[in-house]
Amino acid sequence: MGETFDAIIIGAGIIGACTGFELAKRGYKVLNVDKLPEAGHGSTSGSCAVIRLHYSTPDGVAMAREGYYYWIDWPKYLGTVDETGLVQYINTGCLVIKTEKNHYLKKVMAALDELCVPYEDVPPEEIPERFPILNNRSYGPPVLPSDERFGKPTADQIAGAIYIPESGLISDPKQSVHNVQRASEAVGGKFLFNAEVVEIRRQDNRVAGITLKDGTEIDAPVVINVAGPHSSIINRMAGVEEEMKIKTRPMRQEVCHVPAPEGFDYNHLGTVISDGDVGCYSRPEVGNNILIGSEDPECDTMEYVDDPDNYNTKFTEQWTTQVMREAQRIESLRIPNQPSGVVDLYDCTDDWLPIYDKSSLPGFYMAVGTSGNQYKNAPVVGVLMAELIAAVEGGQDHDKDPVQFTMKYTKRPCDIGFFSRLRKINPNSSFSVIG
Repeated sequence: MGETFDAIIIGAGIIGACTGFELAKRGYKVLNVDKLPEAGHGSTSGSCAVIRLHYSTPDGVAMAREGYYYWIDWPKYLGTVDETGLVQYINTGCLVIKTEKNHYLKKVMAALDELCVPYEDVPPEEIPERFPILNNRSYGPPVLPSDERFGKPTADQIAGAIYIPESGLISDPKQSVHNVQRASEAVGGKFLFNAEVVEIRRQDNRVAGITLKDGTEIDAPVVINVAGPHSSIINRMAGVEEEMKIKTRPMRQEVCHVPAPEGFDYNHLGTVISDGDVGCYSRPEVGNNILIGSEDPECDTMEYVDDPDNYNTKFTEQWTTQVMREAQRIESLRIPNQPSGVVDLYDCTDDWLPIYDKSSLPGFYMAVGTSGNQYKNAPVVGVLMAELIAAVEGGQDHDKDPVQFTMKYTKRPCDIGFFSRLRKINPNSSFSVIG
């Protein structure tokens, strides 16, 4: 290519695209590079694209709330038209089941209250009344189907739930990235696909650019790692991983698509469900189906992979386990003989909270460990990374004096230092997709 850019972003998933868009809007000459053939073609395309607001801390709720406002005002955020169409935010609401492990949602409700997020405290007897295909028995803590306790109620009813009406999903996660690509291009951003990075080049003890597999060298004083499940490879390539106290690694996940109970219009009457009692989350899926993912209960084995380009892409017993767990909550749920859904990788940190940070190599930044629960925050992360880069490149020592910025909609300060690569493992994390 032979061009020089102000910033190169390795990755063209939703967070990489949003970061490029924000930098381009600020006048940076930006290039998003991806080894895949299209924007959003990697782990973003396998995202469940759930937009939910329940977190156990006010800061977590605030970032999710901030992201929510971007999604519901998507055309204005983009400021341009995508000839292939814009995605839609579909409001379904979200039912979150109270369990002993989530402290019966006391911290979640306190955090929602602080952000003035409306919700209803739903007693267990009202759940079948409001959602006729759900039962209110307790089966937790979750166990494997091989356990003799599996499928047997452990209590007559769960402790209750909360219902958050302002929650939902995005109609097509991959298309959402194409939308951002077009918005970025409209303000000068460029994208290069089928381009694999094999070297992070240095000069005078700072990043100088990248080298591609075909030998092409592209120069830039700023390089940002947003490579998803390949993030650890890029960090090692840049020589910055050893210094990091929190690291990333790819994890294999299976997401199930199954038909809704016969005669029930789940696309219109269903809701997002976060159910720690059975160890699953679910949401409506196109074609009157139900999408079922795992909340990674303790009885399950987390399957990390060594090579993100070589892993088992076929369904395993985990698919059946997840559907059977969900069938404990959704009555008359059928378990098809032929599994369908998505097998993909999450980019996970040690505490399942993302890293948005600089590195020990001046000019090299990272937005990594984001898979599983950060899709909804992508527009906010784009702003966060642009603020971080501008401040650090302007001379601020982020490690000693963490960069902060005020979020546009919630008007709350965001301390980017919370997402530091040098933090201690956060003991308050769920250590799961819940984040």
